[in-house]
Amino acid sequence: MWMSWFLKGTTCLLQVAARSTPRLPPQRGLSSSLVRILTKPRTPRFAIPPYYPPGQLWGMSLPISCTRSYKKDTKSILDFPVDPITVTDIKQYLRSKDIPFHDGYSCLHAPSIFLDSAVCVPADTGKESFTMFIDKTTGQFLCKETLVEGSWEDLQDCLEVMQKEGQASLSPHVLLGYPESLEEREEKEQELREVQRIWSSAVPFSDLPDEEAQLVKTMFQIGKISNATLKKFAVRLFKPTKSLVFPWFSGRDSSLRGIKLLSAQSMESGTVAYTEAMVPKAGSYHNLFGLPLVGRMDSEVVLTGQEVDTLAVSQATGLPSVALPRGVNTLPPALLPYLEQFKRVTLWLGGDMRSWEASKIFSRKLGLKRCSLVRPGEFQPCPVEALFQGRNLARIVKASIPAAHKSIVSFRQLREDVYGELANTEQVAGVKWTRFPELNRIMKGHRKGELTVFTGPTGSGKTTFISEFALDLCMQGVNTLWGSFEINNVRLAKIMLTQFAMQRLEENLDQYDSWADRFEDLPLYFMTFHGQQNIKAVLDTMQHAVYLYDISHVIIDNLQFMMGQENLSVDKFAVQDHIIGAFRKFATNSSCHVTLIIHPRKEEDDRELQTASIFGTAKASQEADNVLILQEKKLVTCPGRRSLQVAKNRFDGDVGIFPLEFNKASLTFSAPVKGKLKLRKVKGEGSDNEETLGETLKKEETTVKKEKLVKLERPPKATKTPRAVKSPAAGKGTPEGEGKKQP
Repeated sequence: MWMSWFLKGTTCLLQVAARSTPRLPPQRGLSSSLVRILTKPRTPRFAIPPYYPPGQLWGMSLPISCTRSYKKDTKSILDFPVDPITVTDIKQYLRSKDIPFHDGYSCLHAPSIFLDSAVCVPADTGKESFTMFIDKTTGQFLCKETLVEGSWEDLQDCLEVMQKEGQASLSPHVLLGYPESLEEREEKEQELREVQRIWSSAVPFSDLPDEEAQLVKTMFQIGKISNATLKKFAVRLFKPTKSLVFPWFSGRDSSLRGIKLLSAQSMESGTVAYTEAMVPKAGSYHNLFGLPLVGRMDSEVVLTGQEVDTLAVSQATGLPSVALPRGVNTLPPALLPYLEQFKRVTLWLGGDMRSWEASKIFSRKLGLKRCSLVRPGEFQPCPVEALFQGRNLARIVKASIPAAHKSIVSFRQLREDVYGELANTEQVAGVKWTRFPELNRIMKGHRKGELTVFTGPTGSGKTTFISEFALDLCMQGVNTLWGSFEINNVRLAKIMLTQFAMQRLEENLDQYDSWADRFEDLPLYFMTFHGQQNIKAVLDTMQHAVYLYDISHVIIDNLQFMMGQENLSVDKFAVQDHIIGAFRKFATNSSCHVTLIIHPRKEEDDRELQTASIFGTAKASQEADNVLILQEKKLVTCPGRRSLQVAKNRFDGDVGIFPLEFNKASLTFSAPVKGKLKLRKVKGEGSDNEETLGETLKKEETTVKKEKLVKLERPPKATKTPRAVKSPAAGKGTPEGEGKKQP
């Protein structure tokens, strides 16, 4: 009875008030190379976030205006300097202005220029007085005392004003951003009211009946977490949706800035999935849960990927612990200043391979020398599960391994990593596609750190296919960066939105805002480059995006648009080899998958493309981990005209080919329905027994034609109704009505 009562309300989850207003870009010119389209909320483990119609908020029907209004979003464009800043440049400039500073792990520490020196410098005048943090990679700064933040250019402007006016400090209000519109102010006020309403309605666990409190803990797998720990971290229960409420308190005045809600949802399979929602929206939710409980003198912290894991670590070990706001998806650089005080950071983001990979990436931002990782090779679960199993969490944290590695290692250092890959083969294979199951059978998954070369005939739909290919992964939480040099971002976004909605939105404009709001929740970003570009500028932008948004998939469309800007050699093939080598190095060093579109050589219309058809030298196919070819039979109009061939797969060697069908209304490619054309794996190139796609389809078409001819010539029997006979092609290409019983 109690279980049914609990699950009855678990499918209702917070949906922040729907936005029915698209955004126009800011009106002043900015030297940006990235356009931030959206930020995706972190998806918790085993969670499939449901969709709630616009206007539905906590079971209430909110009025939705049919009038489309527009506002500019100051955060939709990412400032990217034309000449990337370096830490050497930052230090030289600070010295020229007589600004004292000292080196931190990921930031430079300096006295705040937004506080009077008599106020900001305590009696001990030590390094603790350096409350302004300047990011070594981007130059972004943050004053922890006043919460003033801005770009490196903003800080330079402030220092120039101070020097010109002869001032010792500036007012925190000196940096005026874009004036907020009435709609933006109303949205913020509504979010704040919603935060206060939910928080005031939430109930502390100590006020719940014991039976109800234990049931809630069981549903969220926190049965071993005591009420004292929940009270210490101010965790509450919001009864209308049966959600745990995790607060976000400001470090300056302990005011409530936001909340995160974690809900349990019963699935048809009988399992329980966990979904979460944030107020304010994810792009503005920068809460390190547990940070207010960290003392100024604490030098060690355990970084987790879930709030419940932080509860478990704190209770079991007594160590300071904080949770990332979006788990393994991203570590926003805006949070780095709050982690500068710690000399040792232990990353325990979870017990799976994805958490392990994220830990290694995040440790680069935090500083490898001070980071240690809890390895998953020994089947270490996440902290809350380890606590439930009765494990010794303190011992696990103590046994964590250093993140920094030597240039030469022995198998002893690699032994646990190898075991982890053997024990987690499915996770090591990467993220699976949902729209292309045949691709999973051949490539096994999409993995970080690889280079994929994709080619196909001109006009065959390379960009359209690869946009759906990337969209599929992006919908599963893969942070994606698009570099489209051939078509502009508006047209590309239109294609992807149509593929996302699976319908022609031109004919359903009343649904545009609904689909656009959902599309906006994907971790998708676009470069603003268009036309021919210099490879250095593109690589700098990619590196910048990886640092800021933890991008794990970059699509470059296409290689030829970067070759015209290079002056390394008159030999265009040497230029291409240089560019491919640069992308290969970036993919490996940044642990980021790069998909590179390359046009093929000109071939006859009746000839299929091979790996050797890729434009340039053999370096493209040699450096690539995967080679995908979109095959097209231009002289054929029947189904099966297009197909995708995996010509190289370095992960496990499987190659193959499968047909695609193009839906013009939704601009999507998909495999034909089961029973038409089956997947056929082929041997690698150079094999004597290799069967090309054309030969395969010709054989199948010939078989179908023969089957039809036999059926037409065979006279019907009047005395006995024949049974349906399936063709050797298993119904491939069989027209409607064929194979049924005849009277």
